Amino acid sequence: MTILPASESPVTVVGLGLMGQALATAFLAKGHPTTVWNRSAGKADALVAGGATLADSVQDAVEASPLVVVCVSDYDAVHGLLDPIASSLAGRTLVNLTTAGSTQARETAEWAAKAGADYIDGAILAVPQAIGTAEATLLYSGPKAGFEKHQATLQALGETGTVYLDEDHGLSALYDMSVLSIMWGVLNSFLHAAALLGTANVKATTFAEMATTAINVTSDYVTAYAEQIDEGKFPATDATVNVHVGGMQHLVEESQELGVSTELPRFFLELAQRAVADGNAEDSYAAMIKQFRKPTA
Repeated sequence: MTILPASESPVTVVGLGLMGQALATAFLAKGHPTTVWNRSAGKADALVAGGATLADSVQDAVEASPLVVVCVSDYDAVHGLLDPIASSLAGRTLVNLTTAGSTQARETAEWAAKAGADYIDGAILAVPQAIGTAEATLLYSGPKAGFEKHQATLQALGETGTVYLDEDHGLSALYDMSVLSIMWGVLNSFLHAAALLGTANVKATTFAEMATTAINVTSDYVTAYAEQIDEGKFPATDATVNVHVGGMQHLVEESQELGVSTELPRFFLELAQRAVADGNAEDSYAAMIKQFRKPTA
C-alpha cells in the first residue's frame, strides 16, 4: 500500500457555506487534492478555479477521498445527505464539523459505526476568515486512532489549534455549547452595559477598552472559581453571594431609572437570591454552580 505524504492526502468537503468554503480553501492551500460538493453547485466556482474537483453527487464526493469533512446547517441536513449513501462511507473517516449538541453527536457516531465508518465529531471555534491561520481552534472527539490517521490533514484548518479531546464523541459538541454560553453571556452583558452608558451619551467605542479590561479581570475569577467548583468548597476570599446580591439590586435599580431593560440584571439577581435561599449567602460566587446544575422546572 502506498502511503501518501500528508500534503498529498486527498480530502472531501461536503457543504460549501461560508465555513465550508473556508475549510476547502485551507485544504487546497496546503496542497491536498480536494473534492467538494454542495447542493448549489455555483458555490464551488471559486474553489474549482483554485484547483478543487467538483463532484457530480454526494456519493461521488464521498467515494473520492478516505477523509470526508461535512459542514452543513444541522444534523438533519447531515443525515439527509448521507443516509441514502451510507454504504459508501465504509472504511472512510467521517469528520462532522456541523454545530449541534452532544446527544446528536453520540447518536450520529452510532449511525456511522453501523455504516462501517470511523466517526470524528468536531467543533470550530473560529470565524471562516480565521480558518487555516493561527487564530483558528478546532476541537475533535472520537476514536483516537481515527483522529491520528488524518491529524496531519486536519491541521491544515488550524495547525496550532487542532485539539483532540477524548474518545467520547459528544465531548467536542459539549465544549462548543459551553463556549457559546460564555460568548453570549459576555456579549449580552457588554450590550447591556453599553445601553446603560449610552444614556449619558458615552459611545460604545469609548467604553470598549474598559469593557475589555473588565473581561480580562473576570478571567482571573474563572481560574480561581474553577478550583473551588472541582473541590466542592466555596470560601469567600473576595466577596460573598450576599454582597453580589446588593450590587445586583443596584444594577436593576439603575437600569430601571435610566429606562434600560432590566431583564438581564433581574435574571442575575433572581439566581443569586435562590442561592441565598439555599444557604449559600456567605459562600463565594462560585457556589452559584449549584443553581446552574439544577434542571429547569
